Formats: sequence, structure tokens, C-alpha cells
Amino acid sequence: MEVVQVLHMNGGVGGTSYASNSLVQEKVISIAKPITEEAMTKLFCSTSPTKVAIADLGCSSGPNTLLVASELIKVVNKICDKLGSQLPEFQVFLNDLPGNDFNTIFRSLASFQKILRKQLGSASGAAGQCFFTGVPGSFYGRLFPRNSVHLFHSSYSLQWLSQVPDGLESNKGNIFMASTSPPCVLTAYYEQFQRDFSLFLKCRSEELVAEGRMVLTFLGRKSQDPSSKECCYIWELLATALNNMVSERSRASYSRDISYIYIYMYMYMESQIVVPI
Repeated sequence: MEVVQVLHMNGGVGGTSYASNSLVQEKVISIAKPITEEAMTKLFCSTSPTKVAIADLGCSSGPNTLLVASELIKVVNKICDKLGSQLPEFQVFLNDLPGNDFNTIFRSLASFQKILRKQLGSASGAAGQCFFTGVPGSFYGRLFPRNSVHLFHSSYSLQWLSQVPDGLESNKGNIFMASTSPPCVLTAYYEQFQRDFSLFLKCRSEELVAEGRMVLTFLGRKSQDPSSKECCYIWELLATALNNMVSERSRASYSRDISYIYIYMYMYMESQIVVPI
């Protein structure tokens, strides 16, 4: 089964849901906020569009999903107040894989718009002109018509690969890159990331309007060594736990052969960075 059909964050709003366990992601969005706001400011001041299309790629579900859209709308509202111009309409595209909990997002929209109107000091106008669309699908392919999106945002999503790299047969006992992984495994992850990210950029270049912007935040590392403890320690611990679970089930006459469990991530970037494009 393809990764796009099975991979997703834990839905709902319960104790084990992504919505209740995404404080790190919220902090990253906060750190990147000045860059995101600068991108929108330069975009709006240079183009003065009557409609602004924003796409959040890898939006997941929970309180962080609408956070970026809210901040960007406030940025434009502030500019319009300063210039004495009318606030444009906003089209917000929320993209994630088909298994994402879009229903929870849609149920939160009414309260989100109510809060946004209050923050903007508008009874009905400003936030009422914000339209939301769920876009299920992989961002490693085309998602939107040509020249249709003003600003793309993606936070902590592009380290996920489109597929399990080929050539991992020699990575026995591991679920990702590890200190014991042979060089061919590291190369396989590296090349898969290159193919995926190149395709991502090609697709977005066709969908962006002239003078459009992208703000992309990656999970990365400081070390030059992709198999260093900084990158691999937590995955090695997880691999040990999973292998022990499989061993226990085997002793309990669980006959299914589970040889490898892979995590479709590749932390290739050298550090945790925000890339405005």
C-alpha cells in the first residue's frame, strides 16, 4: 500500500491525538513568525491583490492548523489599515494526506472565524471574507492550478519522504538511519530526499503567482554526520523497542515475519532552519 494512503497523524482531540501533543510544532511556528510575516508583507506591498490565496502544506489538525492563516490575515489587515485600503478576500487551502483528520478542522472553522473577527475588530466583514478548502493529497505532486497561490507555507512536513527508499535490505534491525547503517543506506535516504524535494519545488513553481512566496520550515540537524547520535539516537531506541516487541510476539506463536519497520523520514538539512523562498 502506498505511503500516501496510510500515513497520517493521530486524529481527534483526545489525550493521544496530534492536536493535544503538538507544542513543539507550535513553538517552531512561533520562531518562524517574523519570517512568515515579512514574506506576506513584501508579497502584499508589491502586488496589492484583491484576493490572497494561502496554502498550508502538511497542515495536520489541531490548534496549529489555522494559526499561520490567522497571523497572515492579521498582517494584511494591519497593512490595509495603514494604507486606508479595503481588506482583500482570502482563500486558505489546507493540504495534507487523505488520512488526515479534516473533519476536526472543519468543525473548528466557525469558532475560528468568530475569534478572528473579534481580533480584527470586525462584526462581519474582514473574517467573513475568508474561505477555506481542504486539499487531500501528497505535496510531492501538483495540487493547484497554475499561477493560483500567493503564499505557500509548510512547517515540519518536508522531512517526510514520499516513499521508502530502495536499497535498505542491508539496514537490518534499524527503522531509519543509524550508527550501524552501511553507507549505501545513508545514500539511499539522501537520494530519495533529493528527488522528493526537487519535485516539490518544481510543482510549487508552477502553482505560485508572479512574485509569490514560500516559507518552508525543516526538521534538521547540526552535525555533518547523518548517522550521528543527534540524528539517530531516538530512532535506535525505538528500533530496539519495536524489535523486542516483535521478538516477544514471535515467542507467543506470532508467525508473521516482520523484518523491517521503516519511518518515512529523512532529516537531511544541516540544522533546524526556516527557508523563505
